[in-house]
Amino acid sequence: MNQAPVSPTQYPAPAWARSLRRFNQWIMFDLGGGPRPFKLAWIINLQKAGSFPFFGLLIWLYADTTPAATSTAAWLYLALHGSYGLVWLGKDLLFPDASWQGRATIASSVVGALGLAGYWLAGWLLISGRTSMDYPLPDVAWYCLCVSMCVLGCVIMVAADVQKYCTLKLHSGLITDGMFRSIRHPNYLGEMMIYGALALLSWHWIPLLVLAYFWGMLFSTNMVMKEASMSRYPEWAAYRKRTWWLLPGVF
Repeated sequence: MNQAPVSPTQYPAPAWARSLRRFNQWIMFDLGGGPRPFKLAWIINLQKAGSFPFFGLLIWLYADTTPAATSTAAWLYLALHGSYGLVWLGKDLLFPDASWQGRATIASSVVGALGLAGYWLAGWLLISGRTSMDYPLPDVAWYCLCVSMCVLGCVIMVAADVQKYCTLKLHSGLITDGMFRSIRHPNYLGEMMIYGALALLSWHWIPLLVLAYFWGMLFSTNMVMKEASMSRYPEWAAYRKRTWWLLPGVF
């Protein structure tokens, strides 16, 4: 494998990001100590694989309780969240992310499973009739917005992860073309679009709190730490100057 040149100058990550990274690693892998029987990837994949049956079961359980359970929004939610889970499984099977391959303690595995279950709250709130679904646009327009966001997010996330996996198989260094040509974190953008669309379809404040936690505690930390690591490459300064964090022309 060809090694990319490394610059003698590397920008340190800010103290808050280093502290959060240590905390996140402890929660995800080291909590409680002891045996490490499970890969974190297995916990994540269990949640992804469980989305279709979980929401299908909710629709069946609540069908005689509330009309929300068999509404168009509920079926759309099942299709979007369930299909995304299958897309993730296929991606992980063919192009696994090294970040999730570490083994976790039993306590970390339990906490990880419970934390990932927070992503299911949006669907439960919608299907159980605990949200008004009083959307700011006509229902059909809102459905169009949510479906479009979710589908585009899946494409962006998968394309970015597959490009990164295949490129780093050939050589190390910065990836500055393809999905990474204009934005530096397209995989995170795709993931945020997917779960943002599901939260909008649910139309409840609780999923927004869940996303704020994951995006603020985990996503932002990972992105800042990644940029600190990438700054060791000579071409980093020029690449950073001509690209955007997540949205071209915006941020």
